Formats: sequence, C-alpha cells, structure tokens
Amino acid sequence: MFFWASKLFWVLAEPANLLVFAMLVGVIGMRTSKARGARRLLTATVIVSALCAFGPVGALLTRPLEDRFTRPGPDMAAPDGIIVLGGAMNEVVNDARGVLMLDEFGSRMTEGVALARRFPKARLIFTGGSASLLLSGRTEADDARGLFEALGVPRDRLTAEDRSRNTYENAIFTRDLIHPRADERFLLVTSGFHMPRAMGVFRRAGINVVPWPADYLTRGDASDYWRLRQSASDSMRAISISTKEWIGLVAYRLAGMTDALLPSP
Repeated sequence: MFFWASKLFWVLAEPANLLVFAMLVGVIGMRTSKARGARRLLTATVIVSALCAFGPVGALLTRPLEDRFTRPGPDMAAPDGIIVLGGAMNEVVNDARGVLMLDEFGSRMTEGVALARRFPKARLIFTGGSASLLLSGRTEADDARGLFEALGVPRDRLTAEDRSRNTYENAIFTRDLIHPRADERFLLVTSGFHMPRAMGVFRRAGINVVPWPADYLTRGDASDYWRLRQSASDSMRAISISTKEWIGLVAYRLAGMTDALLPSP
C-alpha cells in the first residue's frame, strides 16, 4: 500500500508537474472572470520556472543530501559484503529490447563490480525487484545478475534480492536474505543524493553499513551555486530527484522506517 500511495502522490507532487498544472489553471482562468488572478498566477509560474531551470535551486536542494556522507579512506578494512541498491536499470525497457542497459545512475553498478574486484572475499549483494506499477514478471535483479556476470563477477559470489520495490523493502528483504551478524560490515552502494535515506533505513533494519556514494548530480564546489545552467531539463531533473528524496526522508521518518529525519555519518 505504501508503494502505491507514494507513486500516486508523486504524480501530483512532482515539481515540473506542479508548474504545468499551475500554467493550465492560469490559461483556463484567463477566460473567466478571474483573469487578473490568472495573469498573476501565470507570471509567478514563469518566474519560478525560470529560476528552477537556470538558477541554483537544484544545487540548494541536492548538495545537503550528497554532502552528508563521504566514502571511507583508502586504508578502509575489507568489508564482509557489498550491497548495491537497485534503481540503475530499467527492467521494462531491457526486457523489450533484449539488452542490459544502464540508466543515468549506472555508476552504482560499476562501482559494485570495482569493489568486488578490490575485495575478492566480500559477497556482492544486489537488492531490487520491480519499481513498475504494473509488474511484468522481470525484475531489476534479473538484469543485475546478467550484468555482473558479464563484467566478470563469478556467480557463486552473487546474491540477488528480487522482491523489494522501494528503499525500505531493500533493507528488510536484504536483511532477511543474508542474515547479517552484528560483527559484519557491509559497504552500501547507492547514489549520493539517496545515501542519507538508505543509511537510515539499513541502520534501522539492523545492518551495519558503511556508505559508498556512487553517482552525483552536483560538482561539489562553489560553482554549483553561482554558474548559469545551460540545460533547463537537467536542472528540473535535479530538482525533481532531490525534492522526491526530501519528501521520502520525511515520510520514512514519520512511518518509523529510518533512525532519524536526516541520518548523519
């Protein structure tokens, strides 16, 4: 139920959708007796859209998430396992095309392989079922197995959890699958903006995890705040992703799924 509610809520709460809805209301209002208010709404919507498209709004929302956790140093002790979160492969498109294709967050997958080679005794664990509202029978775990094996990871080192549909289920189903001991440490590989929520959920589930953020949406320096964006679509994409993550942090905390509103290192 939580999965369905979150998907339907996001259709209405997604920032770009809200701006389009506001413009539609303004256009319709121009043909009514509320034309003056409609013009004000349209003007405000255009200004907000421009600020979001070319200003630092995305960085202001994303940087606190991406800067929250950093990778361990080069002298890090070998982990017992490497947990890679799903969200980097589109099982529906891959099934239709018959390919193993990574999306914009694919570096979490390649980082998982690189870590598996760096720590040859560690288990490589992938967690991810299907995020599609209409289940197709194919899961992201199916694609992950094929990709990891194609990149040289032996099958006997792989463990794949294929039932989870959100981050909370990633943690719970992974815990139930691997039965981690209190003295075991696992590297947690996911996108930098998603790391705070993921760390909170996995800690709450009783898994001793160490953050290994992979892909980033920002540069991580002062230019994130002052440079003029050249791609409105990229800016809106960053705003959408980070807004969804902040909403997710609040929702997960209210539901008792994380150990803090904004988990800390």
